This record gives sequence, structure tokens and C-alpha cells, in this order.
Amino acid sequence: MKTIATAKSPPPAGHYSQAVVCGGVVYVAGQLGHDPNDVGVPAGDAAAQTRQAMANIGTILEAAGSGLRHVLQGTVYVTDMSLWAVVDGAYAEVMGDHMPARAIVPIGPLKGDYQVEIQAVAALP
Repeated sequence: MKTIATAKSPPPAGHYSQAVVCGGVVYVAGQLGHDPNDVGVPAGDAAAQTRQAMANIGTILEAAGSGLRHVLQGTVYVTDMSLWAVVDGAYAEVMGDHMPARAIVPIGPLKGDYQVEIQAVAALP
């Protein structure tokens, strides 16, 4: 097992790694939608937060030797299911024609003004 850390994505806010690689698979911890240089400030609305969270996932995957095109499964946590269409649209913008398995899960409030948290599982090419 190998842990992944990159300064190009926000640092963990607790006792966990940005990602762990094991058996040719990268497990990326949940990412909020904030710029790594402005941690704690949401990127904007749910669409902007989704795009930024996916960018954070992308840089973590790159540090692990993978990338967004190798995502196998994603889990998107939203604070309100009324955000589904907006989040789905932003997710589709980022992922393009690559359509991994995915779930959108409604949850309670996230810290601060965050509306979206995304985690991913990806293959190593």
C-alpha cells in the first residue's frame, strides 16, 4: 500500500491521506470544491464546487500515476438533492465521454458553505 500526497490539491483536514494505492487501484479521499491555495473557501455554487472537487481529484490521480480517464467509480455527496441536475451537469463537463459508475448521495450539512464532496476510485494504467 502506498499513500499519495500532492501540494497541487488541498491537504487533508484530518487523519487520512489524499489517496491510497493498492493492487493497481487508486482510492481518492473525499474532496471538497476549494482551490488548494485558498483552502476553506468554497469555489462558488454547487457547479463550481463540483468542477473544483473534480480538479482536485484529477491532480491527486496524476500524482498517483493515473488520471480522470481511469476513474472506475465516483461517489458524489450533496447537501440537497435539488442540486442533482446542476452537479450532474458539471460532472459531465469534466468527465466528457468517460462515464464511470457513480452514485449521488444526499447527506446532511458539510463544513462551512460546501454543498458537494466527491470521492473516486480509479485504475492505474
